[in-house]
Amino acid sequence: MSRRARPAGRGRDVVKSIVSLAVVLVLFVVPFAFIVVTALKSRSESAELRFTWPSELHLIDNLVTVLETRQYMLVRAFINSTVLTVATVVVVVVLAAMLGYVLARRHPSRVRSAISAIILAGLIVPAAIVPTVWLLQAIGLYRTIPGLTLVLVAYGLPFCTVLYRAFVSTIPRELDEAAMIDGAGPARLFFSVIFPLLRSITITVVIIQSVSVFNDFLHPLYYLPGNENVTVQLTLYNFQSQFNTQWNLLFMNILLITVPPLVMFILFSRRIVSGMTSGALK
Repeated sequence: MSRRARPAGRGRDVVKSIVSLAVVLVLFVVPFAFIVVTALKSRSESAELRFTWPSELHLIDNLVTVLETRQYMLVRAFINSTVLTVATVVVVVVLAAMLGYVLARRHPSRVRSAISAIILAGLIVPAAIVPTVWLLQAIGLYRTIPGLTLVLVAYGLPFCTVLYRAFVSTIPRELDEAAMIDGAGPARLFFSVIFPLLRSITITVVIIQSVSVFNDFLHPLYYLPGNENVTVQLTLYNFQSQFNTQWNLLFMNILLITVPPLVMFILFSRRIVSGMTSGALK
């Protein structure tokens, strides 16, 4: 009975794998291939929006035009997005790691329960855009990269804190006691003993937050309007309007801003999986 069940089970696994590959192909590979093909076309050919190979390649022309548009706005946008991403990720990693460590080590109390409830609320309750804009205007940080950095830190902190808290709970408390016996204070205990042990989950947080912040469109649109501090996602408006859209340049722009996070995700995808599962397996 068991020998007959095994081939049937393998057959179902093969069918599931084929269906999964087909879904991935349709949802991700085909749209990305359409973006690449359209980015290589002339303006007239791209206006037809057909999934066909271009009669003549316009890779260099489209690339140079996109880079030179509006006084190299895309280059400035890459710099702004890089600064925004690095600042947000650094602050989120440090604060989430420290908060997760404290919550995992403290004994149950009303204060810890209240903080945990606030963190969970940050995962569920939707953000209030208008009050946040009012607050940023009151403190003079509206339309600035530091202001948007604070907003993105607030959005990313709950999820990352939950990850760090789960991982820290797998680290033996005896390490803390040994470090304290050797004379380590709280700051030295965390940064010299605990934080290096969080390497795998830190890599996961860095990759997830980097891709999320770099590809973010809505928050720069709300909190960073204007051309002075434009980010890469907002440059898509350069080639699209109500009555006229240059599809070849628009898709070339999409291709340029998609490649960096895509390459980063492909190179470190295994790190993400190992970091997400290591805390559960220990």
